[in-house]
Order: sequence, then structure tokens, then C-alpha cells
Amino acid sequence: MSDATAAPIDWQVSGSYFEGCNCEAICPCRSVRGAPGGRSTHGECFGALSWHVQSGHADGIDLGDVLVVMTLRYFDRQRPSTPWEVVLYVDERVDDAQLAALASIFLGRAGGSVADQYGPAIGEVHAVRRARITLEHVAARKRIDVAGYIVVEAHELASAPGDVACGIPGLDRPGTELFNEVARSDDPALRWEVVGRGASFATDFDYRSSTTTPA
Repeated sequence: MSDATAAPIDWQVSGSYFEGCNCEAICPCRSVRGAPGGRSTHGECFGALSWHVQSGHADGIDLGDVLVVMTLRYFDRQRPSTPWEVVLYVDERVDDAQLAALASIFLGRAGGSVADQYGPAIGEVHAVRRARITLEHVAARKRIDVAGYIVVEAHELASAPGDVACGIPGLDRPGTELFNEVARSDDPALRWEVVGRGASFATDFDYRSSTTTPA
């Protein structure tokens, strides 16, 4: 995908969200019962974010029922924190127009909610890849599986439902913290592995362009 591809102007994507990282649960970045979060546990944060876009559009392009995963790394032992290094994986079922729209939205290039929340943190984009993605956001055992690249699994709860919020899906969308038991990336562009248990978080999301009026 070329960086020169025009970003969509009118867009909206919503659905379920799940992530896992190397911090200790509850991840210090989270807001807990309204209290603001802080820096990561170890000063180096790496992990994977996943979105099941259950409904969405971008300038007339249908984005319903597609899967997106981002892997990232940054260092906040340095001040200010380093920009995120990322790889973006997009559902292998999408066509070129959908791929371009989803990449623009989830990398923050299309403005709107993502640019207001986590988009400015993204620095180097190592790759945007089509991939075979399986997400389980609903079952008790939650999972991210990007074939050949990423696996994250979490089951045990680390918070009561609704006690925790995260700025990536939006602090207005509280969710549930879990302990991840497996979390690793085998992507040569950005390898990492969580040794022991890390932190995971599940909620929903609703991102919009500045031109899209909430229903």
C-alpha cells in the first residue's frame, strides 16, 4: 500500500477490542475506577492490539465484519516516550480499497477518533500486511491469532467488569482486565515475547471521522 493513497474523509468503525502486553496486570497505563494511568511496568512496552470491526464504512466502502491487529513496541523509560514502532495486519479477505481505508484509519492517518486517542504515538510503521487473522473477543478465553506472526491468549480475570479503561479504545468505554498466559510476536519486523504473565484488556470501540455524526 502506498503512503500516497488518499485517506478517507467520512468514516466510522465499531465493534469489539482486545489487547495484550508485557506489563503486569492491571497495566499501569490503564485508568482504574476513573483514576488516571501512568507509565508502563518495565519501561519498555510491547504487545498486540486487536479490533473486530463489526460495522463500518469509509467514503462508501463497506468495512463490516473485518479483523485488524497491530503489534507495537515503545520505551517510556526515556522521557519523552519513544514513538511506537508498529506492524499492522489486516484481514486477508479485504480488497485493495478496504485495505487502504483500514490502514489509514487504524494508523491514525485519517484523523478523527484515532488521531485524538493513540494515532500521534505511532512513529515507524515497519509493514502493513494482509494476514489470516482469528480473533476471539467474546468467549471466556480471549485470543489473537495472526497466522505465522502473533498469538495472545488470556483467560483469568484481573479486574471486575467495568473497573478499567484504556485510552486506545477510549476512556469512555470501560472494560475488563485479564492476565495473558501467552503473548508473542514471531514477525521478523518486530519480534517480542512476554515471559510469564502479562496484562490484557477487553472492551468495545467506536471510532469516527470528524465529519461523521454519532447515531
